[in-house]
Amino acid sequence: MANNSKADPDTLPRRPAAGAPPFRREFADLDIAVMTQRTGGGELLVRELQRTRARVRHIWPPPETISPTFDVVYCDLIDDLPQRLPWLPGEPAAALIVIVTAGQPLDLGLLRNCASHAVIQQPATRQAVLASLLVGHSHFLYERRLRGRIDKLDGNLRTMRSVERAKAILMQTRKISEEEAYHYLRRQAMERRVTIGVLANVVVDSQDLLG
Repeated sequence: MANNSKADPDTLPRRPAAGAPPFRREFADLDIAVMTQRTGGGELLVRELQRTRARVRHIWPPPETISPTFDVVYCDLIDDLPQRLPWLPGEPAAALIVIVTAGQPLDLGLLRNCASHAVIQQPATRQAVLASLLVGHSHFLYERRLRGRIDKLDGNLRTMRSVERAKAILMQTRKISEEEAYHYLRRQAMERRVTIGVLANVVVDSQDLLG
């Protein structure tokens, strides 16, 4: 028997068209949520995003807590939007693109508190939809790379501090020089197949426990 049921077109997975520009092929891997009414410009926004071959889901009204599982979230600039975002300020889980309406007052303070990656004004043109997606997602990826580098630098700084403290402990307890303490840490780390930072933390933690 034939199956006449139809899937929701807003949630259908889409494949990039052959010969599509590289950025459109990139968009095809995205999960996008659109949180605005379908009337007027909302319908065009959903339709144009679907043309990118991304997986687009329309949600209205916006949930109390926006799911962090999406790659990109388009959402109306509602009064409590910052409180609905499930991530800490400066640590977004998705690209946020705020939707504002032409001719309506714009709350710049609210917009700033959302820390959005792009803004699109309704009614939007086809070019504006594509530009907002490209800019917003690119901005989000760049910000994520910067956060990764900062986290790595913070980790390196913590390791350096642990190594310096561990050397001081060894110099005091073993009555050795700073160079000897460092080589001791390095040798022990190699023998135990751990990083020198891990070994330094063990030395420091042991000292704190005994002290």
